[in-house]
Amino acid sequence: MEEAIRARGVTRTYRSKGRETVALAGIDLTVPAGATYGLIGRNGAGKTTFIRIASTQLLPTSGSVAVLGHDAVADPRSVRNRIAVIPQESRPLYFLNVYELVYLYLKLRGMPGTEARRRTEAVLVELSLDSRRKTLVSHLSGGMRRRAMVAMVLASDAEVLFLDEPTTGLDPVARREVWSAIERAIRDRRTVLLTTHYLDEAEALSSRLALIEGGRVLLEGTPAEIRSRIPRPFRVSVQGRVTREELLPYGEVAEVRGGHLVFAREEEARELTRLALAKGFPVSMAPASLEDVFLQLVGRPIGEDDPEEEGTA
Repeated sequence: MEEAIRARGVTRTYRSKGRETVALAGIDLTVPAGATYGLIGRNGAGKTTFIRIASTQLLPTSGSVAVLGHDAVADPRSVRNRIAVIPQESRPLYFLNVYELVYLYLKLRGMPGTEARRRTEAVLVELSLDSRRKTLVSHLSGGMRRRAMVAMVLASDAEVLFLDEPTTGLDPVARREVWSAIERAIRDRRTVLLTTHYLDEAEALSSRLALIEGGRVLLEGTPAEIRSRIPRPFRVSVQGRVTREELLPYGEVAEVRGGHLVFAREEEARELTRLALAKGFPVSMAPASLEDVFLQLVGRPIGEDDPEEEGTA
């Protein structure tokens, strides 16, 4: 397997007001070339810190990261020439219009004018920005600015794209357009390292995933492999007047609106479903989703943030 990114033992700590904060605690990752690799986790888990280190914006406290065979610490220039980045907190040049923003970015990367114009025109159409081509960035909504930043990076000729929460603030239609553009980049044999807390997005786009919590990788693999590694890979939703104590023999129970959610092994899940149907309770059974996996492993939903730490996300 050809590797685009290889990280070994990456740590990052911060000192502030006499205390030490661990943002990354020994991350090992191998990102294959020509695919989308998703980093999933809550805000504060360490995803952005890893992106910043791998894209040469931040030095690790210890450990090593190689991008396309180049050491991100010892040889950052060689890395920067072959990557493009959408940071989580991006501030595009507000005095440019949308067309200029994308075109000038490509020119600054050294792309010939004819090719830069062709790519700019194509990406504006692809991301439904063509009607806003002459609109100043300062006059765009936050979601539109984010979409313009995505257009910039996807139009580039970079071999590795670091996309840190690229669809934050976008409506569902715009998110799908970004997904299609990312899929096109993969067809062009580029590599995408994607951070997101939208688990449907991670599953739709990523051939492999790493679930990060507290600066550590809890699970890594394909979405199917990750689901298969949890002890209770099925979810049963039971509505109605049933008590938690009645459900506990079947698996792990969580209260939800109008009823309970039970994580169970397949045999127990089927038995509980049959019992609920016999008693007339509304019930459904399905394989656990990535969100269910996260809840089982971490104990909290992905939308619940860690306390914000300096430089972490």
